[in-house]
Amino acid sequence: MPQTIEDRLKELNIELPGVNNPAANYVPYVQVGNIVFTAGQTCKWNGVLQYTGKVGKEYTIEEAQKAARLCGLNILLQIKTACNGDLEKVKRCVKINVFVNSTDDFTAHATVANGVSDLMVEVFGEKGKHVRTSSSSNSLPSNTTIEVDAIFEVKA
Repeated sequence: MPQTIEDRLKELNIELPGVNNPAANYVPYVQVGNIVFTAGQTCKWNGVLQYTGKVGKEYTIEEAQKAARLCGLNILLQIKTACNGDLEKVKRCVKINVFVNSTDDFTAHATVANGVSDLMVEVFGEKGKHVRTSSSSNSLPSNTTIEVDAIFEVKA
């Protein structure tokens, strides 16, 4: 019997954060047909921002990868909610956009973005492989270090 996504999360010792409510007048995800678009997810754990400041100043690449992974956990929470608690409905992680709050001379955005990309592949295997954009920003909401949004295909 194939391993379920929930079994995989347990095996990897991955816990999803609690509710991460929107900070303004928007919703955490929108489903159009079998496509789910998430709002930008920041590095919050149970609604509390864990990383603030710039990569290349306050944080190393390795620390920023952990922040990106945390954003990915929040994305998984939103996708799980969109799928009524059943991550088996995920057909594919389609696209991820990673925004890095960094110093002007920082150029390792793609390396930081691996924090969230690696998580998706760990959890979903081949279905977790996606296209991706990573870019720098001179600031992000609430001075968060990383913000990530995603597009998933799910079973309707």
